[in-house]
Amino acid sequence: MTLRAAVLGHPISHSKSPALHRAAYAHLGVELGYEAVDVTEEALPAFMARVREDLRQGQGWRGLSVTMPLKSGMVREVDEVRGVARDLGVVNTVAFEAPQAGEDPGTTRLVGYNTDVAGIVNALRHAGAASAPSAVVLGGGGTAAAAVAALKELGAPYAEIYVRDVSRAAEAKTAAAAVGLAIRVLPLSGAAAALAGADVVISTLPPRAADPLADELAGLLAQRAGVSSAQTAPARPGVLLDVAYDPWPSQIAAAWQEAGGTVVPGLEMLIYQAVEQVRHFSGLGEAMPADVIDVMCDAVGAPRRVF
Repeated sequence: MTLRAAVLGHPISHSKSPALHRAAYAHLGVELGYEAVDVTEEALPAFMARVREDLRQGQGWRGLSVTMPLKSGMVREVDEVRGVARDLGVVNTVAFEAPQAGEDPGTTRLVGYNTDVAGIVNALRHAGAASAPSAVVLGGGGTAAAAVAALKELGAPYAEIYVRDVSRAAEAKTAAAAVGLAIRVLPLSGAAAALAGADVVISTLPPRAADPLADELAGLLAQRAGVSSAQTAPARPGVLLDVAYDPWPSQIAAAWQEAGGTVVPGLEMLIYQAVEQVRHFSGLGEAMPADVIDVMCDAVGAPRRVF
């Protein structure tokens, strides 16, 4: 029986997850197929019903990676939500586990997790993000919720959340209340000045959605550097993590890097969170060898990191 896993989302053709996961399982010697499946929010319940039927028929599902726009909806499709995913109400990972005591021994439990938080924290720490940073998040959806939790873990005292529609930031607000981080939700049109002065910026916007900010941000960063250089050493921006990785570099990442700031590509965060998914799907857990990260980096052309 061929074991199966997949990444779900819409659109999904650009996803790097299949390359990451396939490389990992080949290296680990785990026979586990992994594919990308385009699933809309409306189609998710029917898709998950088919997965459960597959399981009843003996087909070997081992895991699902979940991306936009399904991370909140998946909470309603699993049997249990654990860890930070429970606090946030956002699931990006579904593991398939044996039934618990007292349950039908022929059933499989679907358990939801969130590995995005660990992915963001590890990516920012590796990039040298300041402790207790002043922080800005672009976007208010499921990945923004993970960003809020990650900022709390990094010691941020407060965060500003900039969104295209201030009435649609429920996931970020829920996350902030759950982890105890003070936030303010503001319109995206006013974000450039806040970005220029932040220690950490996390953009969770879809590809190209931050492009309109890039020119304004570039001008503000250049102006700030000019003022600083006339007085002391030039001021540099902090760390920008842009979770969008196609196309790369994004316009906002290019502007940030041109001003001397540190840029963390979304691909790096994707690798960090995918490592945690591989632990779940392979069944190896903490016994998974550390060198699997190298082959995952190689699979997508990312620089090898000391993790």
